[in-house]
Amino acid sequence: MTTYELSGQRVWVAGHRGMVGQAIVRRLALENCTVLTATRDTVDLRNQASVYAWMNEARPQVVFHAAATVGGILANSTRPAEFLYDNLMIGANVIEAAREFGVEKLVYLGSSCIYPKFAPQPIPESALLSGPLEPTNEWYAVAKIACIKLCQAYRAQYGCDFIAAQPTNLYGPGDNFDLASSHVLPALLRKAEDAKISGKSMTVWGTGSALREFLYVDDLADALVFLARTYSESEIVNIGTGEEITIGDLTKLIGDVVGFKGGFDYDRSKPDGSPRKLVDITKLHNLGWKHKMNLREGIEATYRWYLEQSELRGVSHSAL
Repeated sequence: MTTYELSGQRVWVAGHRGMVGQAIVRRLALENCTVLTATRDTVDLRNQASVYAWMNEARPQVVFHAAATVGGILANSTRPAEFLYDNLMIGANVIEAAREFGVEKLVYLGSSCIYPKFAPQPIPESALLSGPLEPTNEWYAVAKIACIKLCQAYRAQYGCDFIAAQPTNLYGPGDNFDLASSHVLPALLRKAEDAKISGKSMTVWGTGSALREFLYVDDLADALVFLARTYSESEIVNIGTGEEITIGDLTKLIGDVVGFKGGFDYDRSKPDGSPRKLVDITKLHNLGWKHKMNLREGIEATYRWYLEQSELRGVSHSAL
């Protein structure tokens, strides 16, 4: 197996302020490389001229593409144009600029939502484009699929060493806890903490029956660095744990971690999303990588981070 060495390289983490980007920056601290970052004030990734100007000056040799407009079911449903346009432009501009300015390795971060709503479970990489998408996140998924195909096209036509990885549902330090735009796990953690403080019951969207897989974000960052060093093929690679839990059981687990003793009210008028979404990680395991953080420990670490951030903002919360 040929290894691509990150040591001594100039490595750009696009989207370094997001949860995934922060985790990649933490992981790259273990490598002997120069980490490059750029804020939105410095470069607008939706604008090709802006991206070209920055890339021409910075000249990264490696790119971890973790920049995206993201959100949960509500955000996807109410902001479809933003989710489609922003992610198309962000992906296409960075990928094309990487080719133009001679980037040696690019790792594009997709999402498990690229797969069909009723894909076989666990979902193999080959399920891509084999059926209709889940309507609640199709705008985001279409943009991600287009950029994955762009990486494959650039590899085929130009010989670019661009790869794409598809993580399962992510959580951890740096997550978004805004109930209007967050994903399910941070939303439930925030709701449990708020309900604990208020003494009221906790409202949960849907029936609680949907099955989901969750990956701690620092495990994802480790997997992405592993793939950057060891993987160079056109086929996408799933990243996950191979373990799943119902939203109902997840809610109880989060309640236990937070110390919430009240009841749960399931709002069945709200959508469950895909009934099940577990990625097949056989390929990744065969390559030699496996996750380290179990779900309870990951939720505890995330909860501690959430309380610390609340204290920094002067918000009164309970102690873990």
